[in-house]
Amino acid sequence: MVVCGDDGLAHRLAAELRGVYGEQVTLVVPPNGRTARPPVVGRARAASALFDRVVSAAVGGRAGAAGQPPGPNPGPRTELDGVLEATEPAEEVLAEAGVARAAALALVYDDDETNIRAALTARRLNPRLRLVLRLYNRRLGQHIEELLDQAAALAAGEEGGPGTGAETSTTVLSDADTAAPALAATAVAGTSKVVQTEGLLLRAVERPLPADGSGSGGQYTLALLSGGDPDGGGEQQPRLLPDDEEVRQAAGRHAVVLEHVSSAAGTPSAAPSGRMTGVMPLASLFSRRLRWSLAGLGGCVVGLAVALWLVTGIHPLRAFYVTLLDLFAIDDPALGAPLGRQLLQLLSALLGLLLLPLLLAAALEAFGTFRTASALRRPPRGLNGHVVLLGLGKIGTRVLTRLRELNIPVVCVESDPEARGLATARRLRVPVVLGDVTQEGVLEAAQIHRARTLLAVTSADTTNLEAVLYARTVRPDLRVVLRLYDDDFATAVYRTLRAAYPHALTRSRSVTHLAAPAFAGAMLGRQVLGAVAVERRVLLFAAVDVDGHPQLEGRAVGEAFRAGAWRVLAVLGRADTPSGHVLEKGDRVVVAATRRGLAELR
Repeated sequence: MVVCGDDGLAHRLAAELRGVYGEQVTLVVPPNGRTARPPVVGRARAASALFDRVVSAAVGGRAGAAGQPPGPNPGPRTELDGVLEATEPAEEVLAEAGVARAAALALVYDDDETNIRAALTARRLNPRLRLVLRLYNRRLGQHIEELLDQAAALAAGEEGGPGTGAETSTTVLSDADTAAPALAATAVAGTSKVVQTEGLLLRAVERPLPADGSGSGGQYTLALLSGGDPDGGGEQQPRLLPDDEEVRQAAGRHAVVLEHVSSAAGTPSAAPSGRMTGVMPLASLFSRRLRWSLAGLGGCVVGLAVALWLVTGIHPLRAFYVTLLDLFAIDDPALGAPLGRQLLQLLSALLGLLLLPLLLAAALEAFGTFRTASALRRPPRGLNGHVVLLGLGKIGTRVLTRLRELNIPVVCVESDPEARGLATARRLRVPVVLGDVTQEGVLEAAQIHRARTLLAVTSADTTNLEAVLYARTVRPDLRVVLRLYDDDFATAVYRTLRAAYPHALTRSRSVTHLAAPAFAGAMLGRQVLGAVAVERRVLLFAAVDVDGHPQLEGRAVGEAFRAGAWRVLAVLGRADTPSGHVLEKGDRVVVAATRRGLAELR
C-alpha cells in the first residue's frame, strides 16, 4: 500500500493500514517545512519510532479496549515499511514509492488538482492499481472514477490480460462527507445516524434497552454503549456488534439500534426539505409591521364600505366602489348628499392620505429586499434553540448542509469573507455572522445565549477551544461539540471540560479519526458506504459480494454474523430482507463491521 498526503489524514491512514490490517505501507509526505504535525524524521527506519507511538495511540489502545478479537494479520511490527519526503507526487516520486508493484494507492492531499494529476500518472504506471482519491468536488469525483476505471480496462485489454473486475477500482471519497454526518448527529440530541446506498436507507439510533431483558425487540443491535459516559469514560466499555445473549444481559443499558432498512425513495430523509430550495417567500418582502399596517388599512376600507351601504342603502358592491373612489380622491364630491354620506367621504379621503406613505414604504422595502436577496442574512431577533456553527470550510459546509437537511435552525460564524461555504449559506438562506470568533461580541451576535449547541469545526484547534471556553462562560450549560485535529488531544479536552462543567454535554471529535477507516477500507477493495461514530470508535458500513465468502455464501441472513466483527444487515436490491433468506452466489449484501471485522472478510 502507498499513501500520499500532506496532512494528518495521511498519517492516520498509514497507521490504520499497518497497525490494524497488517499491510505493508509506504508513506509519501512533504518535507518538514510543509507539514507541521506529525514531523517526518528521515526515511524508513528513522521514522519507525515515531509511527510506533502514532499507531499505539491511534489504534492499539482503542482496539484493545473494545474487546474485539484480533485481526487475521495483527503483525508484531507497527512501523511503516518506508517513508519518502517529496514536495509533490511527481512521476519519479511515485515510481520510487513502488506504485508499479503496489496493490493500492491513496492520494489524500488537501488539493483536488494534486490528487487528480497524481492519479492519472499512477494509472499509467500501473493499470491494475487500486486507487483511492480524496476529492472535495463530488460531481467531478464521479467523472474521475469513470475515466480512470475505463483507462484501466482498456490498458488491461491491450495487454491481453483478464478484465480488471474487482481487482482494479477507483474510489473517490471525501473526509468532509465521511465526518459531517457524525458531527451533525453529535450536535443534535436524538438525531439519527444514516447511511444510504442503492435504494436502501440504514438508520441507527441510540435508545435504552428494555429493563426486562427482552433485548432490542427483533431489531439489530449495532453497539452497546459504555455505562453512563457517551464518550467511553465509564466503567463499562462500548461493545460493537454484540450477540443476542450479550444484548439480553445488557438490560437498561443504552445501545445503538438499527431502526429500519427500507427503500429510500419517498422517505423524508431522502430529499431535502422544501425550506432549503432557496426560493424567497412572499412574506419576506415586507416587514411584519408593514404587513400589519396594510392589513389594518384594508379593514378600515371594508368598514367604510359597509357603513356607506347602511347609510345610503345602495348596493354593497356599489358602496365598496364609491368608497374606493373617495379613498383615491377621484373628483366626485358628495354635494347635496346626506350628512352621513359627506362624513364618510371625508373619512375615506383621510384614509387615502394615510395609504400613500404605506404604499411608498412597501415599494422601498420590497426593492431593498430584492437588492439584498443575494446578501448574507443576519440572525433574526427572537431566534431560539438553534445551532451555532463555527467555520464554513470543507467540513463546516458539509455539516451545514446536513443540519439543514434535518431542518435544524443554524447560525454560522465565519472570519473569512471568501470562505467556500458562504455560497452554500446564501443559497440555503442561513444567517451568517462575519467576524473572528475569538473577538468579543461575535458569539453574542450569533445569539449564543439562546442557542442549543455550539459546533466548532474551524481548521484551528486553538480557535475551536477558545470559542468553546468563552461560550461556556456565557452559557455554562451549553452543549458543545469540537472538531480537533488530534484524537488524543480531543480526548484530553473532553475529559477536562467534562470535569469543569459536569452538568453540560461536551463532545470532541477528530475528523481524521472518523474518516481514516473509510479510506482504509476502500484501499482494501471494499465499497465502504459510510461510517457511524460509536463513542470514540467507528462502525463501518460496506457492500460486499457474497461470491467466494464462506462466511456468507449458503448462510441465512440472520446467521451471517460474527459477534464483535461483522453482521449482515440487508441484501441490496431487496426492499425487505427476511432473516431466513439464504445468501447465494450473485447476492450483494450490506454489512456493518468493525475495522478488524472487515479485515476478516478478506
